[in-house]
Amino acid sequence: MSILNGLLNQVSDTATVQNLAAKVGLTPEQVEQAVAALGQAHASDGDTVTTAAEQTGLPQDKLNEIVGHIGGEGALARFSSLLQQDGAAGSILGSVSKFF
Repeated sequence: MSILNGLLNQVSDTATVQNLAAKVGLTPEQVEQAVAALGQAHASDGDTVTTAAEQTGLPQDKLNEIVGHIGGEGALARFSSLLQQDGAAGSILGSVSKFF
């Protein structure tokens, strides 16, 4: 989770996996899945939250809460860009895909 926390810290001063989990009532593992899926879905066609919900099986309202806590669509766009730039997408999304 340290890579994901590092990326989250670049888009939001207060967002960490554990912090988000406590705020939205999910486990840290679910939040990690959700954030990675949101980052991936943001770069794809279609609605970001709907796509991420389909990928993770998590409720859309929880995913919307996460988007709000990390700073909205603008922060999500920066997060998605950071995933792609840093090449972290492969390692994070690869490990997250094991849960699906």
